[in-house]
Amino acid sequence: MSSEDLENYETEIELALYQEYRAVLPMFQYAVETERRFYLTNEVNITPLGEGDRSYFQVELKDAWVWDMYRPVRFVDNVKVVTFRDVNIEKLPEHQEI
Repeated sequence: MSSEDLENYETEIELALYQEYRAVLPMFQYAVETERRFYLTNEVNITPLGEGDRSYFQVELKDAWVWDMYRPVRFVDNVKVVTFRDVNIEKLPEHQEI
């Protein structure tokens, strides 16, 4: 496989992922972004843990969709993320139009 073939393949996967994202977006209430992944979910719970400089977050998602082009299954029942970095949670409008 040439580098051009690989680039074309990745472009096709990214386009398919974006189209899937647009199709599933109305099914979800929240967008959650961590340093490693982007999720759509209907339930999110974030718990700060640790003390002082050693604090971190545990993020639990239920009924989620994961933005990851290499993942064979993007719909997941439960996700648990532990991170020392920022977590962005956005409440999506009830009727999103893209």
